[in-house]
Amino acid sequence: MHRHGYKGRKFNREMDQREALLKGLADSLVKYETIETTLPKAKEVAPYVEKLITKAKKGDLHNRRQVIQGLQTVASAHKLVDEIAPKLKGRDSGHLRITKTILRRGDNAQLAKISFVDDLNEAPVAKAATLVEKKAPVAPKTKVAAAKEKK
Repeated sequence: MHRHGYKGRKFNREMDQREALLKGLADSLVKYETIETTLPKAKEVAPYVEKLITKAKKGDLHNRRQVIQGLQTVASAHKLVDEIAPKLKGRDSGHLRITKTILRRGDNAQLAKISFVDDLNEAPVAKAATLVEKKAPVAPKTKVAAAKEKK
């Protein structure tokens, strides 16, 4: 049998199981910002998450719904769109890094750590509370105004 035109790895699973596996790995990556899995799974999930990050950077309603559809939980989708994507604005692509780690003891499978290239803790996101304009300082009360308040 030829392999022409067949993209992706099968992982010895049915199609719906593969999709659920990718959604779960992507969800964990967004939630914990770094995960360790087997090397083929890491190589498969990296372009999947890259596409989600690109959609999250646009941030409009349609792309937000597509990100929600691509991850398992709505909370992680909102985290990707609201917290992670603004920190990655300076980079067009290549948001993820795959690093080989150890061989797993039971089956000697090559494990790999997949994480974001940029340090997400370093670049803070501007919050709504910091954007609120400061009020003008209150002028000290005069003796006449203080006397009127006492009455």
